[in-house]
Amino acid sequence: MNRPLLALGLFALLTADVLAADPAAPPARAAASNPKTPKPWIMPPAPEGVVIEKDVAYITAESAEKADLYLPANRAADVRSPAVLMIHGGGWEGGDKCAPREFNIGTNLALNGYVGLSINYVLATPERTTWPRNLQECKTAVRWLRKNAERLQIDAEHIGVIGGSAGGHLAAMVALTGPADGFDPPAPDEAISCRVQCGVDLYGPSDLLLYRPSVTMLGKTRDEAPELYGAASSVTYVDHDDPPMLILHGTADKTVLVEQSELLAEALRKAGVEHELVIVEGARHSFHFEPPQRDLRPLVLGFFAKHLKPTK
Repeated sequence: MNRPLLALGLFALLTADVLAADPAAPPARAAASNPKTPKPWIMPPAPEGVVIEKDVAYITAESAEKADLYLPANRAADVRSPAVLMIHGGGWEGGDKCAPREFNIGTNLALNGYVGLSINYVLATPERTTWPRNLQECKTAVRWLRKNAERLQIDAEHIGVIGGSAGGHLAAMVALTGPADGFDPPAPDEAISCRVQCGVDLYGPSDLLLYRPSVTMLGKTRDEAPELYGAASSVTYVDHDDPPMLILHGTADKTVLVEQSELLAEALRKAGVEHELVIVEGARHSFHFEPPQRDLRPLVLGFFAKHLKPTK
């Protein structure tokens, strides 16, 4: 094992069970000034072979939500790399683009020839509903990757998405919804596609009608607005035109029950969509590519390679 991968492995073992999870997630970024609130995550140095550009504006220059770019180092000028959008978890209310899970995923992606974009998106509070703006910001990030493909040496025809927990829900929504569903962002870049070529859902809720009686981002309880909970559920949008999906879930997950991933896998099966559901025995909520139970890098990186690295 080379030194960068060894460092990533140690970092993974140290953080595997302390990653932010709904509902005990790292606090919302706006709450960081509260002295009772834990400090935001501090990103470790990039390992050899990875270049990280922090706090990139992907919505507007004025937007508070920024992104971190993970780039393979020393690419030749003619190389065009596939890209992967990364969406953090935290109950749609907390989390951060540079949390340990996102750092683990982003660095592993860059070390294997991908451009990774880990985004912050608008977070909900009891006073502020954020649906579907949070999804629209995720889709804006896909457009941003395509819009900047030449500068970033991205293969704009091969973009994937990955997310964990609430980020898994948003990643599935990015993958499974199209323009007709009404979630694509408005002007100025309507002509740029938000579609992705594959998606990875790490233990995300798929049917909000069966998930919680109240989801803060929606602003109402399930009993008050069941139609809203259904419309915000990824299982609602599955059809035969959807891109391939990889779904991972741990049997010891007490935050999002494994049945949520099984529901999504069953909907994909019925629609004839290429997919794989992998159950990780003993894994708790919020694992990344290297939980103690199993090294998932060959599986996830193999999935991305199959769908984002075209054979020549």
